Amino acid sequence: MSTTVSAPQIHSRVQEFIAKPRKMLIDGKWVEAASGKTFPTYSPATGEVMAQIAEGDHEDIDRAVKAARKAFDSGAWPEMPPSQRGRLIWKLGDLIEQRLEEFAQLESLDNGKPLAVARVADVPLAVDLFRYMAGWATKIEGNTIPISAGSKRAKYFAYTRREPIGVVGQIIPWNFPLLMAAWKLGPALATGCTVVLKPAEQTPLSALLLAELIIEAGFPDGVVNVVPGYGETAGAALAAHPDVDKIAFTGSTEVGKLILQAAAGNLKKVSLELGGKSPNLVFADAEMKSSISGAANAIFFNHGQCCCAGSRLYVEQDIFDDVVEGIAEHAKGIKLGHGFDPDTSMGPLVSQEQLNRVCSYLEAGLSEGAEAIVGGKRGEGQGYFVEPTVMVNTNPKMKVVREEIFGPVVVASPFSDIDKLVAEANQNEYGLAAGVWTTDISKAHRIAEKLRAGTVWINCYNVFDAALPFGGYKQSGWGREMGHEALELYTEVKAVCVAI
Repeated sequence: MSTTVSAPQIHSRVQEFIAKPRKMLIDGKWVEAASGKTFPTYSPATGEVMAQIAEGDHEDIDRAVKAARKAFDSGAWPEMPPSQRGRLIWKLGDLIEQRLEEFAQLESLDNGKPLAVARVADVPLAVDLFRYMAGWATKIEGNTIPISAGSKRAKYFAYTRREPIGVVGQIIPWNFPLLMAAWKLGPALATGCTVVLKPAEQTPLSALLLAELIIEAGFPDGVVNVVPGYGETAGAALAAHPDVDKIAFTGSTEVGKLILQAAAGNLKKVSLELGGKSPNLVFADAEMKSSISGAANAIFFNHGQCCCAGSRLYVEQDIFDDVVEGIAEHAKGIKLGHGFDPDTSMGPLVSQEQLNRVCSYLEAGLSEGAEAIVGGKRGEGQGYFVEPTVMVNTNPKMKVVREEIFGPVVVASPFSDIDKLVAEANQNEYGLAAGVWTTDISKAHRIAEKLRAGTVWINCYNVFDAALPFGGYKQSGWGREMGHEALELYTEVKAVCVAI
């Protein structure tokens, strides 16, 4: 297992970027933390300190919120025509595309994911999101309403306006750092909001490079502020700040509940994209090769560090052994290694904390009677590696079946009764995503209707597009990312009634 990378492989500008302590962006200026503190970001592949980052806390958040409030209430941003706002967002997408290799390398170094994946997924999808949202800037419309109130002597003209919600605090996760920042920033900027963005403390680098491009694109000072720091300090201060109109959070359900409590002080609007324990259903009439490959991708993509990962696999009894064996063989062929190694197909988990979490679930599953037919333990060598794992002999009461592991671990169970299958698939506190594999398209649509999930993929998995809304039922969150539905999270509706 390769866990080292030589300096010449790293882009010269990336080397320069991580060589000196990174500051935070507040009101268009690069500033130190008010406390003067910095915190380290680590290489998941080696566990070594990679860079030092300004450590924001409540004072820095307060400065950033004041800058965002000023930019929203006065100055160039609120007076900017929607078409000009759209051009700025499009330009930001262009600038990211021009620096694709740098962003891909930062994502790989900071998060651990294979460089090849960041090049073809994380960065291009972020570019596409900004371009998609740039088009919406000129299409945020209200309606005229024929109301019944009035008489011959009193007539009214009524209409609605859809207006930006105001200052938005956005807290993004570490599994797709750049892409999640794009998902949040795109609709906020398209609607005319201003933003204080807090990247995950584990993966702050790409957000700080993105901040450089926001300045280069020409966004007015204070429209986007980027304050890295820890969740317990900077994140908590942002969620509770009385001058923030809305908080948008992506992360665990446990932290999402804390965000809600903090936001209650001024009843700020809240949107949440939270955890998942997604069922993936494979029927005997499915195309065997594609369903095995798809089910493996559903759990092992991004090292299983996906909120929508297909971590509960249900396979029809007649083909259970063949499908599980096929996924196990796929897992055995996964090469763990440094993200810069072209032969790497799975990098390390993001942190020591995440490694400990996943390993504790593996131990719990085995102690409760589950069997790991492949994997089941930590990877060898330096770094936060864990073996891709397929578990069988599980039951719905086990922790590994009920709770989100957020690692490359799938639990597989056979089924024979469709009604019982759907009931068991829905018997979970989460409802983010699901997969259905079958050549019977009528059955696929019937089951998709019954599954309590925000996204149902049929004969595919992990398909994302800027136009496709994404979000969850139940404890998987409130609201939707992407698509025109995301604009609703960043706007207020105002009714206007005029006597004529």
